[in-house]
Amino acid sequence: MRARPLIITTLAALVFGLGLSGCGQSARSRGPSVARVPLVPRTHVLSHATRCDPGANSYCAVQLVVVGRYGSSDALVMSERKYLQSLGWGLVNAETGDEHAAESPGHRFHLVFATAALDLKDWDLGWIKRSRAIARVLSQTMINRQAALSLMIESGAA
Repeated sequence: MRARPLIITTLAALVFGLGLSGCGQSARSRGPSVARVPLVPRTHVLSHATRCDPGANSYCAVQLVVVGRYGSSDALVMSERKYLQSLGWGLVNAETGDEHAAESPGHRFHLVFATAALDLKDWDLGWIKRSRAIARVLSQTMINRQAALSLMIESGAA
């Protein structure tokens, strides 16, 4: 007779757990993703990584390295800024003077971007956090003399 209450309790916990996991999946699908980053024409994503911080101010962000057929990384940054503005994104202050930032219409997403060289410098100085994999790809774009951007998108206003 004792086995029956244990089975019912276990099944109830399982159903409750599945319900919670479903909530997390739906929230994640509305979160940042590579597909949500508006990229200026003549560019493509070379690499991307998801970085989550479970701390007191928890967040998840997607970091990208984008290359394009532009004369320089500076020209690519300026084109990206103009493109974001044309889509209704508002330009906002970034965390460092080397970065640019924009917020999507409705403030659902916050995008930070910079040239590969400046992002690598800020990462090396510890001013910003990027995954090592992204830093390696940024470094490789500089060796290859490619016009490249580092971008990071996260949900909500920063």
